[in-house]
Amino acid sequence: MAKFELKLPKMGESVAEATVTNWLKNVGDTIEMDEAVLEIATDKVDSEVPSEVAGTLVEILFNVDDVVQVGQTIAIIETAGGAVATPEVKAETPVAVAEIAKTIETAKETVSAADFSASDKFFSPLVKNIAKEEGISLAELEAIAGSGKDGRVNKEDLLGYIKNRGTQAVAQPVVANVQATPTAKVEAPKAPVSVNGGDEVIEMDRMRKLISGYMVASVQTSAHVQSFIEVDVTNIVKWREKVKGAFEKREGEKLTFTPIMMEAVAKALKDFPMMNISVDGDTIIKRKNINLGMAAALPNGNLIVPVIKNADQLNLVGMAKAVNDLGGRAKAGKLKPDDTQGGTYTVTNVGTFGSVFGTPIINQPQVGILALGAIRKVPAVIETPEGDFIGIRQKMFLSHSYDHRVVDGALGGSFVKRVAEYLEAFDVNRDY
Repeated sequence: MAKFELKLPKMGESVAEATVTNWLKNVGDTIEMDEAVLEIATDKVDSEVPSEVAGTLVEILFNVDDVVQVGQTIAIIETAGGAVATPEVKAETPVAVAEIAKTIETAKETVSAADFSASDKFFSPLVKNIAKEEGISLAELEAIAGSGKDGRVNKEDLLGYIKNRGTQAVAQPVVANVQATPTAKVEAPKAPVSVNGGDEVIEMDRMRKLISGYMVASVQTSAHVQSFIEVDVTNIVKWREKVKGAFEKREGEKLTFTPIMMEAVAKALKDFPMMNISVDGDTIIKRKNINLGMAAALPNGNLIVPVIKNADQLNLVGMAKAVNDLGGRAKAGKLKPDDTQGGTYTVTNVGTFGSVFGTPIINQPQVGILALGAIRKVPAVIETPEGDFIGIRQKMFLSHSYDHRVVDGALGGSFVKRVAEYLEAFDVNRDY
């Protein structure tokens, strides 16, 4: 018999840790190769960790809600082989891993822990564990200046604060002269919430807490402004109705309106590359690739944004396959962390819920997001060489939210107008 060390695999470019949410196997259970052993959660997506070997689970090294670093051993599987199998995984240095493991272990033994769930800010499980161990209050943790994405407090920020704790005061938000500092944030006092006897109190799930933190952070970061435009998509509706049966028969994929809209957005982003940017402080990063995020529903009803990589290089068939694949895996809860990373612009279909238009919040650090409204039959003025007349047309609204720090009205309005022009000029005689 040999023992195989099941390690937490690398799950994405910026993912360094994950939280154990559920063990699918117990000690003594038989495991097949590629069979899921446990479920984990990152700040991006929930996923499963499969076994690389067949054997028997003999030891579980982490409990539910424990934080695990990429490359750490999470379980031992006994196989019918020779020597101990240890897959080569690039992990943190032994000293760093030992330090983190010690921190986690101490945090698990803490009886009286602070409650950080009331905070509007996002703190990783590791940061919260360290804060609990060191007896740092919620107010103290929220006052620490973060150097991570969107100003998040990471492990290094917290350890640096702890090192200097007592020798320097934590910077408090400055209320006076706010206009002199455009990025200054003033925390509004929280309104008291009364609960009556018949009310039901529901705890937010982990994903909803993350979404809440992202939305608040985005509104505080970007100066949101919107442009709206109405589009005549009669030709697209007629063309899709004509070819959707043959398309599904030939390609094995359903043809929805989403890939057609995505194709137009990708073309418009090539025409207006300054919409395909990110903001990092006072620096603008002009993205080389056009990676379109598409808001999709998770099994629990929450939303997530998987990304279609290099969307401008896909034809309509490729776009339809990508949309259906990501949407299907999102509904089944099978997305991988890499599926949600690298987006440069986002599209959300509010028309799915019957909304005519919406004002979506920007997906940071992007600078724009487009909402697709419901397609409706409406009376419209039709211009012809013989004169104008009233007819029934299929129309929809496009709602463009963009970051007014770096995108002015001319660019934001011109971009959404270009998307509309591509949709209205759709060739009804085109192939797939």
